[in-house]
Amino acid sequence: MAKFPVDAPKIKVLRTLAKLGFEVVREREHIALARDNADGTQTPLTIPNHAKLKSSTLRGICTQAGISREEFLNADERS
Repeated sequence: MAKFPVDAPKIKVLRTLAKLGFEVVREREHIALARDNADGTQTPLTIPNHAKLKSSTLRGICTQAGISREEFLNADERS
């Protein structure tokens, strides 16, 4: 199984999340994102506005977003 990048650039993480359907709602100290689901609900997501994100932070982001590690890494490979 592929590992999360140790220090992933913020722009690459945002690009990967965009491929998974998330859109930036607000960007200040933290970045607020949201994804519209097929059932009409919305999945909110908040990530820190740092230049690089650690792998433990990425795992937390995936848990909060409800996406699997494999799903994130597959979308990351396509970016």
